[in-house]
Amino acid sequence: MDARAPAAVTRSRAAVRFDEAGTVVRLGMIALATDLTSERDAWRYLPVGRAALHVARVPFDNPSTPDNLAKVGPRLEAAAALILPDVPLAAIAFACTAASVAIGDAAVAQAIARGRPGVPLVTPPDAAVAGFAALGVARIALVTPYLEETTVPMAAYFTDRGLQVSRAHCLGIADDRDIARVSGETIVAAARAADGDDVDAIFLSCTALPAIGVVAQIEALIGKPVVTSNQAVIWRMLSLAGLGMPAHAPGRLFETAAPGA
Repeated sequence: MDARAPAAVTRSRAAVRFDEAGTVVRLGMIALATDLTSERDAWRYLPVGRAALHVARVPFDNPSTPDNLAKVGPRLEAAAALILPDVPLAAIAFACTAASVAIGDAAVAQAIARGRPGVPLVTPPDAAVAGFAALGVARIALVTPYLEETTVPMAAYFTDRGLQVSRAHCLGIADDRDIARVSGETIVAAARAADGDDVDAIFLSCTALPAIGVVAQIEALIGKPVVTSNQAVIWRMLSLAGLGMPAHAPGRLFETAAPGA
């Protein structure tokens, strides 16, 4: 026998047993191809061993203008269909705040439902509105990393949803890969600059913005709730999945029960 020859393959005599289906709560996410932040933020606050995040990505061409963001809409159905076909999902998040506004929550929901029917959808702006309602907030300051033309429809979205947008500031960044590199110092300064007596809370928009790590710092400085896109998405998804809020998660939002929780 040639010693270099591989051994014959035989079926193991070990009995195969399976863990119960549903032992791990599975959550879906659709992210832009260029997003550097959403997955990382979500994994930070999912309960280890109890939940898993499964991500599909869609092509996206910078700059982050309303026209380019709207082009993502026709790509959502196929992306949703790729996330664990025939495996139950507790929720799917579309991880782009500005694209959700550019496409429209209803159109996003319809596209994703065609790919994964019956799965609850979370979009960042809708989750933020729910968060502000849970916090009892009526007047917000909007802080975005976007260009002005991308921030204008964002302010209109929240106004249409019944919130007073007292201030709307933007950093003027066109590429979401650059947005992911904005320093925490910059985010804190931008939030403080947008605060005022006519503001009940700050919304830090954009799933690419690495803002969740400075939420507690900003809240301590201004004495008001701060909500970020990724924070709102995670808060809503955990609630839909029945997982509860992680004790180490920052911000007043995570101390507040989500609607229906």
